[in-house]
Amino acid sequence: MRSSAKLKSIKAEPKSITRLDVGCGKNKKKNDDGLGEWTGIDQYKMDGVDVVMDVRARWPYDDDSVDEVHSSHFIEHLTGEERVHFYNELYRVLKPGAKATIITPHWASNRAYGDFTHAWPPVSEMSFYYLSKKWRETDAPHTDIRWNPKGYSCDLECAWGYGMRPDLVTRNSEYQQFAMANYKDACLDTHCTMTKKA
Repeated sequence: MRSSAKLKSIKAEPKSITRLDVGCGKNKKKNDDGLGEWTGIDQYKMDGVDVVMDVRARWPYDDDSVDEVHSSHFIEHLTGEERVHFYNELYRVLKPGAKATIITPHWASNRAYGDFTHAWPPVSEMSFYYLSKKWRETDAPHTDIRWNPKGYSCDLECAWGYGMRPDLVTRNSEYQQFAMANYKDACLDTHCTMTKKA
């Protein structure tokens, strides 16, 4: 015997995601993709900052709990050792497979040197290699947490590109490559996408 009762429609609750904009200042990232609001984090309480915290300490997020991180023009304010801690904490809180976007002034741009609060050394592409555990094992074991108590414990896969001067954006790729290799200020910013290895 068939029942003619109608099935009740059940609406699924939207999945809650955690997205952090670290070092946001007054320019917290906008929710422009419909995936969820960003939590603005900074050491100073100003408009747009939701959580005041010092990223040089342990972050108040559980392991494997964050879906996405964005940080624009912030890590260059950290010293070398503070950057190691930043990447280790970033790795700890990201979910496996989650991504972080880090934007920083390119080391060959005067933007890297103009702000007296920027720490030495400038952020370079070479520093991203150290975020891979496999790379450290063969090329820089002395920087790994196993050998150095202030070393890296993270394992992030990195891919990067550049924000170029507007007059170079329309040029062909060969000219852009030449400019990046030979001209100061050809690249304004470095954009790195970091993925937590599962």
